[in-house]
Amino acid sequence: MKIGYARVSTKDQTLENQLSRLADAGCELFFEEKISGAARKRSRLEAMLEQLRKDDVVVVTKLDRLARSTTELLHIAEKINEKSAGLQSLDEPWADTTTPAGKMIMTVFGGIAEFERSLILTRTQEGREAAQARGVPFGRPSKLRNDQKGLVRELVKNGQSIASVARTFNVHPATIYRCINEKDTL
Repeated sequence: MKIGYARVSTKDQTLENQLSRLADAGCELFFEEKISGAARKRSRLEAMLEQLRKDDVVVVTKLDRLARSTTELLHIAEKINEKSAGLQSLDEPWADTTTPAGKMIMTVFGGIAEFERSLILTRTQEGREAAQARGVPFGRPSKLRNDQKGLVRELVKNGQSIASVARTFNVHPATIYRCINEKDTL
């Protein structure tokens, strides 16, 4: 069965043109939404993906109605593929996973997206290492300054309870435990 998915971004826009084109393409069932493509939850898209069956074909007028990025498109296409269904775009004939050529193109896009992700991870790691070499601190800032840490250690060493010291500095007792267990940074 051909299933049409139509989406517009705002309430003021109309779905009529998309729905007409999807009907002309032979769609028998329609899922439509008036929601931004940036929205994390698109209930009608999720409902459509849930009810897909083997050999169904999801049809859209344009790929940007389905996804905002290549990564998102590949993620949705993978969900469709897991259901042994196909994907077809009326305006992008190369994006038709019901044909061998369309499957190949989507596979190539998947490889490019994976390559792009690995490049981003590599650049991020290199940037992090360079920043650490320059002494840029990472992670959450300490609740206690170095001079306070020395005082905390002294108070605990002199017999004050962890809870009492935590109340004195207005921090959680776990912060005091971390302080007394960390290597001296003074």
